[in-house]
Amino acid sequence: MGLFRRDKTSERLDELDTFIESEWRPAEEDTQDTSRESAREQLTRRLDNMLDQRGLMGTMRSQLRKADLKLTVVEYLMLHLVLAALLGVVGWFVAHGVFGAMLGGVLGFVLPRVYVGIKQGQRLKAFEDELPDILNLWVNSLRAGYSVPQAMEAVAKEAPPPASDEFKRVVSEFQIGIPVDIALNNMLARIESEDLDLVFTAVNIQREVGGNLAEILETISHTIRERIRIKGEIRTLTSSGRASGTIVGSLPIGLAILLYIMNPNYMGQLFFGPPIGAYIPGLPIPCGWPIIAVGLIMMGIGAALIARIIDIEV
Repeated sequence: MGLFRRDKTSERLDELDTFIESEWRPAEEDTQDTSRESAREQLTRRLDNMLDQRGLMGTMRSQLRKADLKLTVVEYLMLHLVLAALLGVVGWFVAHGVFGAMLGGVLGFVLPRVYVGIKQGQRLKAFEDELPDILNLWVNSLRAGYSVPQAMEAVAKEAPPPASDEFKRVVSEFQIGIPVDIALNNMLARIESEDLDLVFTAVNIQREVGGNLAEILETISHTIRERIRIKGEIRTLTSSGRASGTIVGSLPIGLAILLYIMNPNYMGQLFFGPPIGAYIPGLPIPCGWPIIAVGLIMMGIGAALIARIIDIEV
């Protein structure tokens, strides 16, 4: 039964979606009747509710929320299937075989996850870049006499997105009676930032033992700014290593494309079977595909090692 049990944090976040989205939605949309939904929208909503009740797709919903993508779980799954089918057909015609179709289908399943991961990284980076300025605004609000919820509401109004969106949600949770510590933990579930974790830890400690929160946040803001500065210096110093990894990784692919343009018959022996190429004995797969697969795996391992070497903890 553990596989079907939903994460408590995700469950609390899902329960707040209706309230917060209705607060952000324009007034004219609030009056729309559900009967005006199309059959496709009704089917999507019912399937999404069914999967949500069974708790099978809690992880996907959490990943979409972290990436701030306005997709339901059903739409996300359908995107996997459609891309897998399209790329599978393309692979079948390009490679003239089952292996190409399988490769295209696998690529179609992977691409949506890669896109979601990229969006999560971009959103997290944007939030962390804004965090020092957010803390300064928070400190100024506290010194002006605001309470912690009032200061967070000021941040929600003044800060740019994605920080404003996240703080709006926290303020909305305050308004419906969610305790401060739970609301902050919910935000940490959506923004997995070590700097934000440090900030909220300081806020929770200050609520329990007291102290000058404005001074604490100002010190944390200075620490975060220094960390960002050091990360920038490290990124500059490791730029040559990253450039080398990019060039070495893209050189075989670029060379293969160039040779295929110059001599299609010569390079076609890798991708196609007879008459210009040959199959693996006993299998209807061109001999070049396993070689390409091994090369791509080795290139991936090399890229991962380079990334690990230049990834310096601050």
